Amino acid sequence: MDRLINILKNVSNKYASKWLVLIFDLTVVAFTFFIAYIIRFNFEIDFDILIFLKQIPFVLLAAFISFLIVNSHKGVVRFTGVKDVINLIIGTNILATILIVTTFLSRHYNFDSVFDIPGSIIYIHLLLNIFFLVGIKFFIKSIYKSITTDFEIKKSVLIYGAGSSGLITYDAVTNDPKSNIQIVGFIDDNESKSGKKINLLNVYEPEKITETFIKKNNIDEVIISIQNIDSNRLLQITSNLFALNLKVKIVPAVKNWINGDLSFGQIQELNLEDLLGREPINIDNPILDEEYTNKVIIVTGAAGSIGSELVRKLSRYNYKKLILIDNAESNLYNIQQELNINGITNIETIVADIRNKIRINNIFDFHKPEIIFHAAAYKHVPLMEQNPYEAVSVNVKGTKNLIDLSVRYGVDKFVLISTDKAVNPTNVMGATKRIAEIIVCCQNQILSKRTKFIITRFGNVLGSNGSVIPLFKRQIESGGPLTVTHKDIIRYFMTIPEAAQLVLEASAMGLGHEIFVFDMGKPVKIFDLAINMITLSGFKYPEDINIIITGLRPGEKIFEELLIDGENTKPTYNEKIMIAKCKPINISNLENNIEALCQLGPNTQNIEIVSKIKEIVFEYNPKNSKYDVLNIRK
Repeated sequence: MDRLINILKNVSNKYASKWLVLIFDLTVVAFTFFIAYIIRFNFEIDFDILIFLKQIPFVLLAAFISFLIVNSHKGVVRFTGVKDVINLIIGTNILATILIVTTFLSRHYNFDSVFDIPGSIIYIHLLLNIFFLVGIKFFIKSIYKSITTDFEIKKSVLIYGAGSSGLITYDAVTNDPKSNIQIVGFIDDNESKSGKKINLLNVYEPEKITETFIKKNNIDEVIISIQNIDSNRLLQITSNLFALNLKVKIVPAVKNWINGDLSFGQIQELNLEDLLGREPINIDNPILDEEYTNKVIIVTGAAGSIGSELVRKLSRYNYKKLILIDNAESNLYNIQQELNINGITNIETIVADIRNKIRINNIFDFHKPEIIFHAAAYKHVPLMEQNPYEAVSVNVKGTKNLIDLSVRYGVDKFVLISTDKAVNPTNVMGATKRIAEIIVCCQNQILSKRTKFIITRFGNVLGSNGSVIPLFKRQIESGGPLTVTHKDIIRYFMTIPEAAQLVLEASAMGLGHEIFVFDMGKPVKIFDLAINMITLSGFKYPEDINIIITGLRPGEKIFEELLIDGENTKPTYNEKIMIAKCKPINISNLENNIEALCQLGPNTQNIEIVSKIKEIVFEYNPKNSKYDVLNIRK
């Protein structure tokens, strides 16, 4: 039996020749022409057989021409769909039209009786052709599907959305012989559709999809098929489905369908990006081409998450030279090889440390950069709490080195990649990034300088080095548990490509003096994100993988902010991007304090370094940290 099944499956995997399909269709046309005669003469052979036999070659020639016009023979029978049916209907109508025209001409000009076919037979023949050609192809399709799937366990699936997109999804699933999916119904929150049937399948209200219903119908997963769905609504729907331990897939936007048609293979697993609670940023700005054409561009931190994505996006432009700077040798080598494989030229990778001003000066002097993207930074909050000297040396001193050299060499634009942790900071990392912002803002207050200084500020980046997503993935792979510092902790999220695109947009849009902030929508609760990741990985919470609350880390906030008091925002031409002007700063004392901070040596006590930081960043308020004592002193 198994051998027979394998033989049938091997045969079913082979495609019939298009000419064989055409011959088969012509055979059906000849057969239906005979049946049309039989029906016309009351199921008796009461007609001239000789004339009938002479008409057969003419009818087949007309059918051959008709099917060639619509290319109906080129369709794969096992994948017969609506478009194939339409082609067959058009083809048979062209055939009928040819027969009607030749019959008219034959009678008008007294041609041979071969071309004189009674109109009743032509119309009966047309209807029979449609019925037999379409019916046989769907019959063959069903036979093929039964051969390939009847011996396999089918998954029971619901489609969320009973609109046009849901119906198209139903067709895409059922028309694919290898989908191995059985659609058992639709879900829709539109009361007018609830309780009705579509394609003989019930439409259910979301409230009726309970654990009892799922067990009774053996539901395995749900396909969400709603176009232009609001991201908050998607988050709500998926959360409810995840709570029922259902797997969730989603139909992509129409614009991403191949040639305007949805195929089963395009129905994809739900991604974390779909659960951000906001619409993704899409920027299509022709000004970017002009901004980076024939420019010498430096990216610091080019081996990091944001820096490497910046490099990938910049590599699409017609720059003069792209210089990658990082002190992480292995990662820098990896991005270099990636660019080489993709045929990217005019790049130079330099292993260097931004803390070494002489080394960076030599690079500036040799390459004469015009645009600087400064992505190099220490960003891990707990590590910087323990090592404030290193945080100052890179985030403050390194940034100051680059800014001083940008002014000296007349760089056109300097773009600082900052973080929401610099807003009202509660940790050393955020405070040092805030000082980096202050240095930029101080430069902006000196109007005589050529360089335009720009700040971009955004929240957490999905998948970046050290972010919570890779951590959760590693914990899931090791069997759990997942660790969350606080059940109520929330964060803003964006994807790495979005972050890089925002930085490029800011550079093109910026005139100096600006802080570009991103409308990141609804913040995501980290605890809910952990549950969603467990479910997306095919596990159940808490049965398979649990979540442990570990307590807030030193310097960690419950929620992050994007603006400092006094930074008033205004919109840009992209509704997702806002501009905040640098808060006015009294630079007379700040410059001396920042210089004194940079001069502190590695033997300086941590508390002394942090105290100096606090003198510069008045809004810095250490929390859950050994530096809390500085708040008391103040």
